[in-house]
Amino acid sequence: MTALATLPMYDWPERRAQVNAEYAALRVLVPELPAALSRPETEQDLDRIWRDPSLVLGQTCWGPMQAGLAAHVQVLAQPLYDGITGGHGTAYRSALIARKGTPCPAPATADAVLPDGLANMQIAINLPLSLSGCLALQQDAGLDDLAQRALVTGSHRASVRAVAHGLADVAAIDCKSWAMALDHEPAARDLVVIGWTALRPGLPFITARATPMALRRKLSHALAQFGAQPHPDLQEVP
Repeated sequence: MTALATLPMYDWPERRAQVNAEYAALRVLVPELPAALSRPETEQDLDRIWRDPSLVLGQTCWGPMQAGLAAHVQVLAQPLYDGITGGHGTAYRSALIARKGTPCPAPATADAVLPDGLANMQIAINLPLSLSGCLALQQDAGLDDLAQRALVTGSHRASVRAVAHGLADVAAIDCKSWAMALDHEPAARDLVVIGWTALRPGLPFITARATPMALRRKLSHALAQFGAQPHPDLQEVP
């Protein structure tokens, strides 16, 4: 069985060299990792990799985890979002972006700050199971039918473009993806943050439940060397 690793959540083309370098540094600490990352091209391919018993290292979202993925994987660690506007420790929130509106700084508390009139806006979401792109806003704004009436774009970057091009009025973009968009996506330059979802746990690093415990602990400890917080059950150093 061929070992698999994938880190798809922030793997934009402009960051690919950085992601590869970070993965190579991780492999120095964990040589059991495969030589190269798998880069799935579709959501179906990604879901298959997440559920593959040969997955040694991956990163996912708590939306899919709550929808059944947790039965197939073990959480290794949580990344830190300190230094990113909207992030705090292992928690992140989503920026609500629009073409116009009153700029809203990231809240000092863990609570959401939402603009008026969301129920009457066309909202873009990346995917219905995305915590940052759909579920957080659905919960915070009480929009129970959000997934049914939203424009589904397939990615945070596509949601940024949809708002910029007038296909939607607003979208929820996780704070790290929004920071990346400001650096790399021209469509983000004319947009404004008009609100924020509440703080929630960030995107966990995972491994298949078939991964031996010794390797789980080794992975968790290695991720901690790069600034992640190990899962409590795996904090023992191998």
